[in-house]
Amino acid sequence: MEPSLLPERKPVRFLKIVTPILITQVALYMVTFFDILMTGRYDTYHLAGVTIGSSFWVPVYTGLAGILMSLTPIIAQHIGARRNTEVRPAVQQGLYVSAALAIVVFLLITLVFFKVIRSMGLENPVGPIAIRYLQGMSVGLLPLFAYTVLRSFFDALGSTRVSMFIILISAPINVLLNYLLIYGNFGFPELGGAGAGYASGLTYWIVFGIALGVALGGRPFRKFSLFAQWQRPKWLYWKEILVIGVPIGLSIFVETSIFSVVTLLMSSFSTEIISAHQIALNFTSLLYMMPLSISMGATILVGQSVGGNQYADAKRYSYMGITFAVAFSLLSIAILLIARSSIASLYTTDPAIMALASQFFIFGALFQLSDAVQAPIQGALRGYKDVNITFIMGFVSLWVIGLPVGYVAASFTGLGPYGYWVGLIAGLTVGAVVLSFRLRFIQRKHEMPAQ
Repeated sequence: MEPSLLPERKPVRFLKIVTPILITQVALYMVTFFDILMTGRYDTYHLAGVTIGSSFWVPVYTGLAGILMSLTPIIAQHIGARRNTEVRPAVQQGLYVSAALAIVVFLLITLVFFKVIRSMGLENPVGPIAIRYLQGMSVGLLPLFAYTVLRSFFDALGSTRVSMFIILISAPINVLLNYLLIYGNFGFPELGGAGAGYASGLTYWIVFGIALGVALGGRPFRKFSLFAQWQRPKWLYWKEILVIGVPIGLSIFVETSIFSVVTLLMSSFSTEIISAHQIALNFTSLLYMMPLSISMGATILVGQSVGGNQYADAKRYSYMGITFAVAFSLLSIAILLIARSSIASLYTTDPAIMALASQFFIFGALFQLSDAVQAPIQGALRGYKDVNITFIMGFVSLWVIGLPVGYVAASFTGLGPYGYWVGLIAGLTVGAVVLSFRLRFIQRKHEMPAQ
């Protein structure tokens, strides 16, 4: 067994893992940002169409892609236990699962989403644009899910910089394709909002191609011979991936869809309030990239430690993740409270919307701390392969507690639209407290055999 790293080196190792993940997540966020920005500059109706299309796309894609995140703790534990021969079949079976998920999403888009969009009574250009945008995104479904498998492989080995470089290379390519296909420059067809979808679909093929080349030819990865001795689909492997992955995917879906529902519930308020809410949500989502990245790093390092029976290390990495996330949350709170007016002015010049957004930022600051505790605990629990309680608590905290409390606060108190944010704060706080007890229980459970 490889000796455990010295305690003083663990924070350095943790940051080496998390920093590339953070850059990758921010780069992914910026791709979406440029999609919206470039479409908005093209035409308002096309922007609305892309917004509608992405509201269907994001929760479903992130939820189903989350199933493949189970490969990270699975492979990480194989690596930690020096079971390198188990990595190849895990990746191959993961690619089978990714193809099945791509088919499921394609059928959802074509058989369900298109019908729903047509029945929504949207203004005439908006609905067709949303449909064409989703058609463009569908071009890249297969490589997008397959890349998620390869990224899980890279990350599980601790090679998070590989995913970072791939996204940093592909992001400018996506912007260039947007420039060509949205506006019809240099002889390319002018597709407007649909062009953003096709640009993303084509970018996903490029991303997968680069990742495939790295997996086959990269020095640290060649020894795994990922595509040698190709196996047929095996239910036992699928079962392990799905048993761990489905709760992860559902948990992510629960977390992403709640904000879409809150936005829909707020449609009864004025356009200015809705716009201010979206501004605050957009910026706080950017800040959330840090605890999310720490969570993903915790999954990798805890998974490797558990696989190597180094349970003391797994505990240290768990608490290290919480410490880093809480420290960053204090900085986030300071930024939101001190610079909230300046941040709002980056999004709009309307004084009324700026004032409302500044108020939303106050409530956004309040749930930074709960997010900072809950996210790394979720990541640590996934490293232990403990995923069911994480999903259940995510559902309970946001949908059973957060949404009803938010509705009551918004409808029957003077808080108005801010009441929904109060509900989210309440739910996240309960979730953070309960999951902290769950983490301690799992840690003690793994310590028992060593006593």
